[in-house]
Amino acid sequence: MKLKNLIIMAGFLFSIGTGNLFAQQSKVKIKVDTLPTALLIIDVQDFYFPGGKIPLVNPEAASEKAAAVLTMFRSQKLPVIHIQHTGGDPIHKNVAPLAGEKVITKKEANGFNGTDLLNYLMTLKVKRLVICGMQTQMCVEATTRAAYDLGFKCIVVEDACATRNLKYGRRTIFATDVQACALTIMNGYYASVIPVAGLE
Repeated sequence: MKLKNLIIMAGFLFSIGTGNLFAQQSKVKIKVDTLPTALLIIDVQDFYFPGGKIPLVNPEAASEKAAAVLTMFRSQKLPVIHIQHTGGDPIHKNVAPLAGEKVITKKEANGFNGTDLLNYLMTLKVKRLVICGMQTQMCVEATTRAAYDLGFKCIVVEDACATRNLKYGRRTIFATDVQACALTIMNGYYASVIPVAGLE
């Protein structure tokens, strides 16, 4: 192997070992005129927080990251769409809609199913979606898969999503594993999965 290739490989292995692989990649610029982009914030509602009916693991941290993405979109005057599950509690204060921001109420896991989401996105001529919310393996994944099938380019913001421990028979599947599995399934096919730090 040539010396140049050895040096590249050594740097790659070092980046993995130090957890800095993503830092070497370019950030995704969400305001690209040739790729109109909208933000979907899915089901960040009070019932997923402590004291709610279905508390998740670390929903506060995920909602703060979602709020950071929301602030980024608002500052760049890009479309923001809040998706709220019907019958659930209000949208959490960390990502509460502003006047004029679109709010879509859904009954199913897939945010496109039975709603005007697709028509609204077509009206805006949106081609790419940045997606975050709760729960990762349910409404976030279902909406992302549907968006991909409809022709949208998708980005899922991994640290702006949250889920909970699940039961399968006598087994407990911990939230960290549920999250990792859902993100792994989406990444590279249905979506690009990146942290908030990967957006600008």
